[in-house]
Amino acid sequence: MNDLLIRHLAEDELHLFDSMPASTLVGFGAFGDTFAGMAARGEYRPEWVWVALREGTVVARAAWWGGPDDKQPASLDWFDFTDAGAATELLRTVPLRAQYMLKLPPGWREDPAVRAEAEVRIAAASAAGYVEQGERNHYRWTPDCGLPPRQDRLTFTPEPDDAVILEVFRRVHLGSLDTQVLRTVEESGIDAAAQEQLDYLRWMPSPRSWWRLAHTSDGELVGLVAPCRNYAAPLIGYVGVVPEQRGHGYAYDLLAEATHFLAAEGAEAVTAGTDRSNIPMAETFLRAGYPVTQHRIDLV
Repeated sequence: MNDLLIRHLAEDELHLFDSMPASTLVGFGAFGDTFAGMAARGEYRPEWVWVALREGTVVARAAWWGGPDDKQPASLDWFDFTDAGAATELLRTVPLRAQYMLKLPPGWREDPAVRAEAEVRIAAASAAGYVEQGERNHYRWTPDCGLPPRQDRLTFTPEPDDAVILEVFRRVHLGSLDTQVLRTVEESGIDAAAQEQLDYLRWMPSPRSWWRLAHTSDGELVGLVAPCRNYAAPLIGYVGVVPEQRGHGYAYDLLAEATHFLAAEGAEAVTAGTDRSNIPMAETFLRAGYPVTQHRIDLV
């Protein structure tokens, strides 16, 4: 590795990142995105875009993404290489830490070429200390899918008090099937998990007033749903049902309400995601007309 040069790019050097072609099987390239196009929209800061060069040739590259006001990156988006050892060294050297989100097409395990590209990236990141957190289904609703019928069993109201929202998160997180929630609860406790969820929703640029608490006709709390918009598109930020109300299919009601809300706001598409292991929520998305459009493996 003595001949390996690892550095971030200057603002006028972003073209160097594209001197190594992106994969069209995994990652952003598998879904028609290009680094050049995303960088032109201002989505990447030069100091968060790194390459490993050997004799002037890029043999590994990585680009971290964050919101416009973020002090640290939110995710590792692009990670490609022709030299796995150099790629691992790149991740070890760069002073940035964020979740690596590897985008994959549905059914990726059944395609040997796609599976091979996924596995070599996971192996290189793992060698640098990244640990697989789990795999997620990602969904994309469009008007062609049709609006999911509302059930009219619940009343939805905004709740401006963050203290109330935090208490709802604490209740919803009991018995949660979400991998990230379980990890945070195990490491730092349920209060930290609730705060983490609130911080994530607060990070969204969409109005705080879009969030809704759901109650039965008797006034009993059912849960919380957060239609949102991130820095790219409308999305379902959160769907959660308190433990005592589970088993009645209320997650569908919450998801349907959020979808109608975002459609009324003019959304031409709504994205969403859940862990593959969260079978009840995965089935809820399908019932509401959200097709799976990609898988994603998260490494932390």
